[in-house]
Amino acid sequence: MNASPLDQNAPLNRSLQLYVFFAGIFMTVLVITNIIGTKLFVFMPDSFPQGFFGSPFVLTTGILTYPVTFWLTDIVSEIWGRRHANVMVYFGFFASILMLVILSAAKAVPPASIWTIPPDFAPFFNADYYITGTAGQISAVDSDAAQAAFEFTFFAPGILLFASMLAYLVAQLIDVYLFHFWREATNGRHLWLRNNGSTLVSQLVDTIIVSSIFLYFAFDMPFLADAPGGGSIVQIIITVYFFKMLMALADTPFIYLGVWLIQKFLNRLP
Repeated sequence: MNASPLDQNAPLNRSLQLYVFFAGIFMTVLVITNIIGTKLFVFMPDSFPQGFFGSPFVLTTGILTYPVTFWLTDIVSEIWGRRHANVMVYFGFFASILMLVILSAAKAVPPASIWTIPPDFAPFFNADYYITGTAGQISAVDSDAAQAAFEFTFFAPGILLFASMLAYLVAQLIDVYLFHFWREATNGRHLWLRNNGSTLVSQLVDTIIVSSIFLYFAFDMPFLADAPGGGSIVQIIITVYFFKMLMALADTPFIYLGVWLIQKFLNRLP
């Protein structure tokens, strides 16, 4: 027996519309995190020049957006349940893979000679890449330099991609599981507990997986003993997790606000 065709004129209910919206935001934030995460920055170097272990706080810019994905996961878990949250996590994983495929294709196509870098950025490139005008002035930086800049910006080392993708999938699924574990254990009370409890544990798992795999296999950094001129994997895990923990705790009022607004929108408030 053939399945009946979908009614293309049937209206979307509010709950489905909102779930699709949150899933779309989740995947967008996740893809953006993967793109910007290759940049490192120093957090408040003037106020905390020594950090925790004698060196400044060096963080990835992904820390600015990645915690938002856990907030979104908890929102979806609270409103739509575990199955919907897991589906969103899997969608995010496949969206990240699709992003990598598209970026790989963009990297592979040869650059056009007219794709150049403005002369204002010339000091950052070797003079061999300069395009000069008739008067000898620098008019642009050639397409080979533009291609190199593109590859540097959008392509992290393979081991980092593997570590981040593995950490994402494991940590997000743990977050969903723990959220519902504590929800059942407290009979649906104490939203702050399941929000913070699930996020703090899953963020720790994420940090341990990414830092351990990437720093050990890419840089041969030791886990405990100080590396020459640097720290250890454990020190970096502690530093990064400290900031993730602060951001996780800071989102508590926003989880309450988000749940209240959604329930109001869906007319679920008593």
